[in-house]
Amino acid sequence: MMPDLLGYMWACLRIGKIGFLAILVSGGIVLQILACALYNNWWPMLTVIMYVLLPMPLLFFVGSNSSSLLTESDSGWVNATKFLTGASAIGSIAIPVILKHAGIIGWGALAMELSSFFVFVIAIMCYIGMSDDDDYSML
Repeated sequence: MMPDLLGYMWACLRIGKIGFLAILVSGGIVLQILACALYNNWWPMLTVIMYVLLPMPLLFFVGSNSSSLLTESDSGWVNATKFLTGASAIGSIAIPVILKHAGIIGWGALAMELSSFFVFVIAIMCYIGMSDDDDYSML
């Protein structure tokens, strides 16, 4: 009886982690859309391009050895992956800031865009923390 209860509780905890990730990602998407819809200006959707490009170097260059990203490496492919991922992350912040500087979007849209980015970053960090378990590792 007791091992079944512990197994059930462990399964509920895993489902809760997935649910938490889903809520974070959904919140980031809602903030992204609200930044455009509330101010009737769809230019901030340019950051979606960077969100799509962000995981591409990881998928193409690293493959299944994702632990090499967290250590120093002499591999040119790993260094290129780190550089391209960092450039995409900086672009995700730079696009709304440039749009604000050019006067295309307002302060509210900028705040929602940046908060959307930080919600996505929190979701990615939570996923990385969860991927230490064998059940969630995808890279």
